[in-house]
Amino acid sequence: MKTTTKWVLSILALIISLIHFVPFYILMTTAFKDRTDFSSRWLFPDYLSFANFFDAWERANLTNAFLNSMIITVGAAVLLIFFGSMAAYPLARVKSKVNQFIFGLFVAIMVIPPLAALVPLYNLVVQMGLINTHAIAILNNFASFLPLTIFLYAGFIKSTIPKELEEAARIDGAGTITLFFRIVFPLLKPITATILIISSVYIWNDYQFAIFFLQDSSVHTLTVTLSNFFGENQNNLNLVAAAALMASLPMIIVFLFLQKHFVSGLSSGAVKG
Repeated sequence: MKTTTKWVLSILALIISLIHFVPFYILMTTAFKDRTDFSSRWLFPDYLSFANFFDAWERANLTNAFLNSMIITVGAAVLLIFFGSMAAYPLARVKSKVNQFIFGLFVAIMVIPPLAALVPLYNLVVQMGLINTHAIAILNNFASFLPLTIFLYAGFIKSTIPKELEEAARIDGAGTITLFFRIVFPLLKPITATILIISSVYIWNDYQFAIFFLQDSSVHTLTVTLSNFFGENQNNLNLVAAAALMASLPMIIVFLFLQKHFVSGLSSGAVKG
């Protein structure tokens, strides 16, 4: 019975994986075909045309878009890891009503849709003069993902890191800062990889806030650039597909490098915590 269940689950997982892979496969077959090739998009070409990639990179100004997205994603991710881990540590270790209230507040904030705060947030950003700056995009994404980051870090620390390690370090004279960065933080590698993947993919693909706060073409991210590029090239899907494929590659590479820590970190931080 258990063997049958495992086979059914494996087949189901394979089917779901194939369903998710189909759009990416069609994207590749379209991107590598010449514009004059009208063969079925289900058939991979027997040749590889890279002209679409060079043309799309130049016409869509992807160099500037890649740079903007990279600055925003890396900046927000660094802030999330640094401040999120430090904020989660006392919430996970110090049991008090104040900490319980703060942790519950972070969990409650996770339920609120980010777009619900768009109007007051936009007014605040205009008053502060931060429209069309990398700073507002970094800070906005940092604030949006901070509750989830703290939730995952706190859960991981509670369930995975034994207090005996910290007690031994304190006996040796280690202060709280030294204890955290030398003992605790290196052990947070699995959940850090999980947070990096989740937050980076979301920030890299963010469109809803980028379209409002980054209106000037000089600070357009990849999502905004691709949206405009698609509108200008609706009759040339090969060109658009090439641009979209290039835009997705960085996050695919990040996931491939960090995937071995992803599942363990997510399960420890969210399920056990």
